[in-house]
Amino acid sequence: MYSAIILAAGLGEKVWPYGEFRQKCTIPVANTPIVRRLVKNLIEVGCGQIIVVVGHHRQQVCGAVADLPGVEFVTQNPLDGTATAALEASKKLTNDRYLIVYGDIVTGVENFRRLIEAFDKSGAAAATMVQPLGHEEAGNWICAGISGELLTGIEGHPRGGSHRLCGIYAFRTSATSYLLRNPGLVTRVPVGGMPAVEAEIAQSMQVMLDDGKEVLAVQTTEFFVDVDKPWHVLEANRRLIDYLAKRIDQDKIAEGASISDAAEIHGHVVLGKNSVIGPRVVVKGTLIAGTNNNITNGAILHGNILVGNQCRISDYCDVGSSAIGNRCIIGHGAEMSGVMFDKVYLYHYCEMSGVFGCATDIGAATVCGTLRFDDRDTPIQVEGRHEIPPVGANATYMGDYCRTGVNAIIMPGRRIGSYSVVGPGVILYEDVPSKTMILAKQELIKKPWGPNRYGW
Repeated sequence: MYSAIILAAGLGEKVWPYGEFRQKCTIPVANTPIVRRLVKNLIEVGCGQIIVVVGHHRQQVCGAVADLPGVEFVTQNPLDGTATAALEASKKLTNDRYLIVYGDIVTGVENFRRLIEAFDKSGAAAATMVQPLGHEEAGNWICAGISGELLTGIEGHPRGGSHRLCGIYAFRTSATSYLLRNPGLVTRVPVGGMPAVEAEIAQSMQVMLDDGKEVLAVQTTEFFVDVDKPWHVLEANRRLIDYLAKRIDQDKIAEGASISDAAEIHGHVVLGKNSVIGPRVVVKGTLIAGTNNNITNGAILHGNILVGNQCRISDYCDVGSSAIGNRCIIGHGAEMSGVMFDKVYLYHYCEMSGVFGCATDIGAATVCGTLRFDDRDTPIQVEGRHEIPPVGANATYMGDYCRTGVNAIIMPGRRIGSYSVVGPGVILYEDVPSKTMILAKQELIKKPWGPNRYGW
């Protein structure tokens, strides 16, 4: 039997506009908070004790997972690093093998099984999950040197590398002392590198290696997303919904649900209780919908789409690959692709692409631009550093509790903080801070006019 420690205390500042007023680990992915999905995954692979380390927005995390079996909480104070968080939680362990999992990762359960199986077969003191960097830049991550099945070293934000650490570790209790021996910052950095002063678990792996201990490196086989920046919210939703869709090989229509004979279905449909697909609806791809939804009157849905509960999708709207939250509305002529949190309203005639926070109301004819005149991706500034996202660079990222006025135009790659308004007729070229209203200033010209202008 394994125990597991989930680290869910951090500030999540880089994922703005989603980490300011909510704990990053509770961001919904496929309509389930990230940390809740993690707990369920760990229960599925046999973890009987799950210790969740909380801190920033503590109660949000507790509310997301407290009803699940085997869950207990430890509060980290101060927030001085993942190694100290894990060390504090380790005092509660009841098993001699345990996982440490960062609370902001989204992945398939198969990766957890793979790590456990490999670790059980080895005599290593610890193990870490690694992933090929692929299209990601090494400088954005703590990277791993590997040889065969073993970790050879770690380096923080290097100028090059082949693999990155995933934030999933396996420990034997005999190796817990290395969390205590952590020096409080990552010492393995390139010349000129500037590590943050925080105790990062990766450095504890390096201390083990320096002592001659074996640390297993287990590569992912399923998708993996670390939700670190706003575009990772978009990527995680798309990757997870595609993952879920691959596992559906037949239609599943619940009691009280129905599909009109006048609907056009090209793919599989999972439909919850009392949900309706009405006439003239077109579905091309896999649709996974919850309960009490009304999808009707010429709505077009294409790609893999997940819909929550109590949504209305109707009246010749166009929905591409998306995660749609609970109690959302996509109405007449609206276009949507991306992620809608709960209770987002797109009533009519808008073109939306990106991630849109909870209880956001979009005015008619709001447009999210997605294509620049130079056909390039938009650099996004994160904590003073400009990055070009490998996915979703030109999407819109709007926080919770926002509104737009009619005819608002949002240029590619803009972020809008929570509790903010983009007023009617605004052409938005810059990010909008939280709790801010942006209005357009109009200059009017007034002239005399009347029948005399026509010579009467």
